[in-house]
Amino acid sequence: MTYEFEGKTEKDAIEKATIELGLESDQFDVEIIEVQKKTLFKSGYVKIRVHTDEATPGVKYDDESSSPSETAKRVMGNPIPQDEFEQKLVQFVSDVIAKMGYEASVEVAFREEKKIGLKLSSESSSILIGRKGKNLDALQLLANVYAGHLGREDVRIILDTENYRVRREENLVHLAYTTADKVRTKRTSILLEPMNPFERRLIHTTLNDFSDIETKSEGEGLYKQVRVIYKGNY
Repeated sequence: MTYEFEGKTEKDAIEKATIELGLESDQFDVEIIEVQKKTLFKSGYVKIRVHTDEATPGVKYDDESSSPSETAKRVMGNPIPQDEFEQKLVQFVSDVIAKMGYEASVEVAFREEKKIGLKLSSESSSILIGRKGKNLDALQLLANVYAGHLGREDVRIILDTENYRVRREENLVHLAYTTADKVRTKRTSILLEPMNPFERRLIHTTLNDFSDIETKSEGEGLYKQVRVIYKGNY
């Protein structure tokens, strides 16, 4: 889900979001969409857009240790845009990639009640993905911002190419298990690489049922690190 909040500062706007949504600040992604500097005649303000998977504001769950129930059914169907919104979205992503200097075909990969997946096919897929998927994440963020401009803040856009996100998930699950084995053997803790909220949540969820292992996020901003800790059997 996507919501917008305004405050005198970014911190003030985020505090408003945490109160109204009933979430902690690390349970959602923040995008600054407008900044008005204070002048002699106008008071300054910051407007933010909050992206969260939380289905019902005010009902808390740990964004990185669990996830809301999957009630929406994924529909793999016609890759051709079926309405004006999908047409504009596909065209927008294509135009952004073209302005980056690359060619890519964009089609609809799947449809859910509140989610649409777009598949990018390009000879420059590795560049579109970027290091640790950061370029793909940036393109995805732009697509979600554009969807908001079209009045569809309720729909989350997912971009993928060369099945990167599926492969990334598999690698992260493997990383979680191997890291747990290492900290268990050495009875210590290991700090993993910076990850986006979805990736951190996957690590937390994978190790959630291990009674002798604990995980927690460290750092500031969107890309935090997960520390995997050996805590023994209690």
